[in-house]
Amino acid sequence: MAESSQLIRGLEGVVAAETELCDLDGTNGRLAYRGYDIDDLARKASFEEVAHLLWMGELPTRAQLDRFLGELAAARPIPGDLHKAFALMPKQTDPMRVLQASTAILGMHDPDATDNSREANLRKSIRLTSQFATAICAHHRIRNGQEPLAPMRELSLAANFLYMLTGKKPSEVTTKAFDASLVLYAEHELNASTFTTRVIAATLSDMHSAVAGGVGALKGTLHGGAGEAVMRTLMEIGSLDKVDAFVDKAFAEKRRFMGMGHRVYTAGDPRAAILKGMAEAACRETGQALWYDLAVKLHAKVSATKKLIPNVDFYSAPLFYSIGIPVDLFTPVIAASRIAGWTANLLEQYEDNRLIRPRADYKGPKRKAFVPLEKR
Repeated sequence: MAESSQLIRGLEGVVAAETELCDLDGTNGRLAYRGYDIDDLARKASFEEVAHLLWMGELPTRAQLDRFLGELAAARPIPGDLHKAFALMPKQTDPMRVLQASTAILGMHDPDATDNSREANLRKSIRLTSQFATAICAHHRIRNGQEPLAPMRELSLAANFLYMLTGKKPSEVTTKAFDASLVLYAEHELNASTFTTRVIAATLSDMHSAVAGGVGALKGTLHGGAGEAVMRTLMEIGSLDKVDAFVDKAFAEKRRFMGMGHRVYTAGDPRAAILKGMAEAACRETGQALWYDLAVKLHAKVSATKKLIPNVDFYSAPLFYSIGIPVDLFTPVIAASRIAGWTANLLEQYEDNRLIRPRADYKGPKRKAFVPLEKR
């Protein structure tokens, strides 16, 4: 590698792509999708409208949305072979491993699997977004000895997800909170999983292969797995009177608090501020206000000591848990949202592609003479 090069660990601050999708201002704590502020989108737009915005470039008209909803609804069923595969998988398998395998299987059944034209990739984006939700819920029910539920055409993706998971139609408050969380997670610039998908697509591999790689990256606790870690922390604490002692001991043991701090945001994650109020409403409606109250007190105690700011995963944890989502499905839920952003980034990558091939700074031994085996 050239001597003038400079190592930037973790590629922090490195600009690796141009995009029209996500405007992330970490210094001022602002986030927008294609020019629309995240607060407006989360509070006023549906996840389906946001997916249309990301893929098509604009929010849909009523006629466009009706047509788009029909396309998404038609794409919800998953192949019967996938149900059979779920039944053969070990019941204790991490659902993210299952989702990664599911993505590959869906690719095997997709009629456009190897077609990288924009038209084909738009069709695959719609199918993947609808099928992710169906697959996650079907696997969860099968692993628990239940029959998977067919999606209901008249329900939104958010409402359908909760229905297919629990067997009950969710309330309006619950649906809105969950839908908003899907909007908040839908796109986030070149995070680890999105960058992974673009690296794979840059080789001109297909969309399903790229998305499967994104699922693998999202699985990590430093990325999508943070919400699960937050909820396990809240469950470990258990009651409000134990928060102070827990935090003091955690700091003494140099324990890391997941769901706090962010690589890019220095002025706070705007998604966390939006989700906090929605989490409170959902937790109180479902009679599980303890988890919200615990999160608030934990946040106050930690920030008073170390000035750490919660990110979006911190308040999504009590929200997801209170509406009936098992802890090990938190990360698959994020994938069911981020699939919209992943595929939007892939559409960009394919349209203006260049192989992503960075360099490494070699620090090993200098060149050596080879020694034959008999002389070593």
